[in-house]
Amino acid sequence: VSTQSTGSSGINAEYGKQWYQRRVRDTMLRLLSLFLLGIALGHSYHIDDWLTKFSAEEGNENKAAEGKIWVVLVAGSNGWYNYRHQSDVCHIYQLLVRNHAIPRTNIVTMMYNDIAYNRDNPTPGTIINALHASDVYEGVMIDYMGEDVNPKVFLDVLAGKYVSKGSRKVVKSTEDDIIFVNFVDHGGPGILAFPSGELHKADLDSTMNQMFEGARYKQMLMYIEACYSGSMFTKMSDKMGITAHTAANADESSYACVMDDDLNTYLGDCWSLNWMNNTETIAPGWNKETVGQQYQIVKKMTTQSHAMLYGDLTTIPNEPLSTFLGTPGEKRWKMEMGEPREMKSIQSQDVMVDWLRRKLAKENNEEAAEELRRQIKFHEDKERHVEKAINAIAEDVLGAVDAVSSLKQVPLVINHAECNKNVMTGFFSACHTRIQEHPYITKYLNTLAKLCNVYSEDHILASVARFCNAN
Repeated sequence: VSTQSTGSSGINAEYGKQWYQRRVRDTMLRLLSLFLLGIALGHSYHIDDWLTKFSAEEGNENKAAEGKIWVVLVAGSNGWYNYRHQSDVCHIYQLLVRNHAIPRTNIVTMMYNDIAYNRDNPTPGTIINALHASDVYEGVMIDYMGEDVNPKVFLDVLAGKYVSKGSRKVVKSTEDDIIFVNFVDHGGPGILAFPSGELHKADLDSTMNQMFEGARYKQMLMYIEACYSGSMFTKMSDKMGITAHTAANADESSYACVMDDDLNTYLGDCWSLNWMNNTETIAPGWNKETVGQQYQIVKKMTTQSHAMLYGDLTTIPNEPLSTFLGTPGEKRWKMEMGEPREMKSIQSQDVMVDWLRRKLAKENNEEAAEELRRQIKFHEDKERHVEKAINAIAEDVLGAVDAVSSLKQVPLVINHAECNKNVMTGFFSACHTRIQEHPYITKYLNTLAKLCNVYSEDHILASVARFCNAN
């Protein structure tokens, strides 16, 4: 079965990129004008002074006790049906810059940027979040967009390595600095998805180990919204000064929330909406609620999946949220609340096909309707194909159907991250499938991942090649 991309992102991503480049150009021209005006008036400002002034215009330069706070925000998807991911990232960007006084220069933002000017957007240039009626897109400085939103760029940004793409901004942290990471997208066992490619647990582990050994941070807090997000951290050491708060455990989906019938898409992710709602509710008292207290609150609020905490469970959970999210700025973002919305939820894995069915129900043109029916059938067939292939692979490796059933009941813990990476990569290639294009396949990948705890990757990959080609 060949792959098929669903959604409309190509032309919109290019248009969004061109529009954004014009906005950056206009901003730089404004800065240059101010700089030249300052010289004309006899002021001896350095250009960096102007950039710093602009980057912190909504607040002061927020610092941890001794070092700086660095932030990495990632919306790892594209396509209109994934609207919620970029909406979540834009929302937290506004909170951090406008309310928490984190300088823009200390925030690295990665998002495909194909939503604000998507052909399906009735109000071009805007992105709304489920908690508010107001636009959360305006003012967001995007450092990496389109194809630059990929695993390698993310890891290089986090580790402070040179990046030749986008704004080239990276986390220039020291042993005194705090790092906050918020990743929002699809995920699988030991995988976080990107528009092109997957970030594997093995590679994230390697980068975090290098950063720890190189004293590149004091503490790091990671908020991860993705299906099976817990699987990225189940074996993480509690000695590295890193805590991960995830939307789901290692064996389950996360959930999309709040369907907007006019936009025909979900506006947010349930867990993300819950932690951002809590953060806004306690404002400006971010120094009075700890990371651990927010975890407990959000865990109770998130009824669809099991919010989890991994890594350092003693020191960071007792830190106030302000350690990672900053303290109140001089100017507060006035957040206008919209009408209360029904928190209807759906497994993130099923959003894409649900979106196609909703489009079909509203479509009056028979030719367009037939194309939607064709796409729906394609994805239904693809899901059955993947489920059948994985069951056949597992039975071949284990030698019995009963053994497969027993394996599925075992909670997932990834003990061999490199095996998991190589087996997943081999499966995606041989079975012509990817999480970003076919998110429903993650329902079955756990079975494949668990085989690495029992058998060698060569043995598993031999079965993958045999049964993917057969099906």
